[in-house]
Amino acid sequence: MVSKENAEHYFWGSQCDGWTLLQRQDLSIIHERMPAGTAEIRHYHAQSRQFFFVLRGTLCMELEGERHLLNAHEGLEIPPEAKHQARNDSDSDVEFLVISHPTTRGDRTDLL
Repeated sequence: MVSKENAEHYFWGSQCDGWTLLQRQDLSIIHERMPAGTAEIRHYHAQSRQFFFVLRGTLCMELEGERHLLNAHEGLEIPPEAKHQARNDSDSDVEFLVISHPTTRGDRTDLL
């Protein structure tokens, strides 16, 4: 059994947290937390298909130039090669799941 309390924890970006709930070559599931005012680097994945599902708060997901506001219990699919960026433009933390098939390890290109 895995939970946020016993999962491998890591930091990313300047203030964000991640918990690896499942990490296999064909599938990864990560629980992430982004404090207010944080953002990831805009990027894409050549092979990985992702699904972002918000647990708490509001996530702003930019996908191919279109902005999507996802509230708790809403999700968005990110197809391979689609340029995207997760941002927290709100005043509160946002927590969400990122489900990737296959894993994104070694499959990310940052856009500057």
